[in-house]
Amino acid sequence: MTPSRPRILAHRGASGSRPENSLAAFREAIRLGADGVELDVHSTADGALVVHHDAEIPGLGPIPGQALEAIRTIRLAGEPIPTLAEALEVLDGLEVWVELKSLPASADAALLTTLAGGPHPDRYAVHGFDHRIVARLGAQDPSLRRGILSASYPLDPIGPMTAAGANTLWQEWRLIDDQLVAAVHRSGGELIAWTVNTAAAAVRLSALGVDALCGNFPERLRVA
Repeated sequence: MTPSRPRILAHRGASGSRPENSLAAFREAIRLGADGVELDVHSTADGALVVHHDAEIPGLGPIPGQALEAIRTIRLAGEPIPTLAEALEVLDGLEVWVELKSLPASADAALLTTLAGGPHPDRYAVHGFDHRIVARLGAQDPSLRRGILSASYPLDPIGPMTAAGANTLWQEWRLIDDQLVAAVHRSGGELIAWTVNTAAAAVRLSALGVDALCGNFPERLRVA
């Protein structure tokens, strides 16, 4: 059976040509025909959820120690650093994966409420390297789609997924082979390759049967 064409997820938006995690990068991902977007979220001192990769904003300081008002003074492509709610509005209709770099338990309710209140809650999911956060959120909302991030080749790829209540493995693309894809699919899960930035890698991974490709240049990843 010929593998289906993998979905294309824009890594932090179309971050190869626009500032990462900016509304401009999200709009460009839409223009380029991405199926979805991966973005990063942090919680502010006053409980807001902002889209930013690093936990610290240069010239301002750590996000957990800043109020939203201060963070909004920073501009990306002429616009404020977006909140998660703003990003979901711009990405109306797309699949959205929220990477949780860190999330205090006190922010769980705000995150779940924001996802439930977006234009397409059924198209949102969370993932992260800290599998404890993924499991914690799943315990509060078992219907929440969940994934785990991996930068190593696990001897048992299904065990960590099961422990976190996840059905998706986000695997560093160089460590993906046919055995890993088969193991994840046998479990009923899916495998997303990150961060894929060349057409050649996209072709190889597509032939292996990965379910999605996440990269900075979504226009390079569409496999015929």
